[in-house]
Amino acid sequence: MTTYAALLRGINVGGSKKVPMAELRTLLTGLGLTGVRTHLQSGQAVFTAGQGDEESLAAELSRAIEERFGFPVDVLVRDHAYLRAVVEDCPFPAADLEPKQLHVTYFSASVTPDRYAEIDQAAHLPEEFRLGDRCLYLYAPNGLGRSKLGEALFRQRLTKGLIATSRNWNTVVKLVELTSPEA
Repeated sequence: MTTYAALLRGINVGGSKKVPMAELRTLLTGLGLTGVRTHLQSGQAVFTAGQGDEESLAAELSRAIEERFGFPVDVLVRDHAYLRAVVEDCPFPAADLEPKQLHVTYFSASVTPDRYAEIDQAAHLPEEFRLGDRCLYLYAPNGLGRSKLGEALFRQRLTKGLIATSRNWNTVVKLVELTSPEA
């Protein structure tokens, strides 16, 4: 049995794509997943599955959510080991930063530096980003909502062909805790 986190993109934001967490838990349990829990209202669910891989589980969840709620939702599924590695590999001094300053964007596939070659990092200082394993770390001292670098990084053409969903550092760390075998 493996414990996973499902990251739902773009739900419960601005009154659109409403997915009540109680209904999401019921849906996931109905798919045969166990230990189902949700975190916050912004699209995180944790569950245990005895079979499947991240991609097949994400596709199954996405289909089920669309059937149940009537709109498509991109879903990424990541296991505990991956989530823990994202925290351990953080290139920024996370312990020294306020959680609103540090974000991780999870991608559906690996991203190479050439995808973001047009971004002049020096022009956006003190904001910075670094690529990781299927993720991007963004340091935005004034928060993601005011980040000019974040705006530049997530232009449609730069994320074309990818599912990309961002989480603040508090949520990144909480997902490691929630997917831990000891949880």
